[in-house]
Amino acid sequence: MRNFQALTTALDLIEENLTQPVSRQEIARHCCVSLSALEKLFRYALHCSLNEYISKRRISQSAKDLLESDETVTDIAFKYQYQSPEVFNRAFRRVWQTSPTRFRETWTFSGLFPKRKFDYNEGDDLIMSGKKVDLSEAYDFLSQRRGTYVICFDISGLMPINEISRKAGDLAILETAARIDHAATDNMLALRIGGDEFALLTGLNDASTAQAIADKVLADNGKPFSCDGRAIPLTLWAALTTIPEQVLRFDDLFTRMQRVIDQSKR
Repeated sequence: MRNFQALTTALDLIEENLTQPVSRQEIARHCCVSLSALEKLFRYALHCSLNEYISKRRISQSAKDLLESDETVTDIAFKYQYQSPEVFNRAFRRVWQTSPTRFRETWTFSGLFPKRKFDYNEGDDLIMSGKKVDLSEAYDFLSQRRGTYVICFDISGLMPINEISRKAGDLAILETAARIDHAATDNMLALRIGGDEFALLTGLNDASTAQAIADKVLADNGKPFSCDGRAIPLTLWAALTTIPEQVLRFDDLFTRMQRVIDQSKR
């Protein structure tokens, strides 16, 4: 339980300081744990270092700003604590495989690394408690589209790809996001809802139209992406569900999306 509290406190503090300087030591002190203990928690529960998590959250939020604001790349770079536009450009390109300027021209999806959400249930370990992500920013979108179709996507065989390298796994996630982003229209919202799972909130009431969008994404199944000169095939699962008509709870929607993803694999 103490580990759970330290981790959730750290995640909240990071969110509060995405545009402010904050050191790993400050975060550890705020959580009342040693830096080495906090690093072990992040590697165990999130499979990344503390610095890597902070960097990915800043890059994800900077991508959101690129799409939703008129701020210059330079202003966004300094806003998210990068020492120069050049440093920001390199960090951005490592995640998105493109420059911030080109990203602004070609993408509509930005949530590649959403904030992780930990819900503790008695008996859970940290990995089980952190299976979800924080989708609070999408609440209004979800509430206004109750009863409409959601396309749930899952990567087939991400674990073997991760075994090739962490870079290969990250590129598989990016390629998945790109395929969904290219099939979506401007009035849709794509979300990453888990390690290898995405949801496309279509706003559509017609199942056949939603299925056609899913089929457009799945048409690229088996198409490889490149990692360090190696061609790695990528295949996705997809299934449809709807946003509940009743009072909206994220847990209910997550459960429904997980269920249809599992059914699509059988």
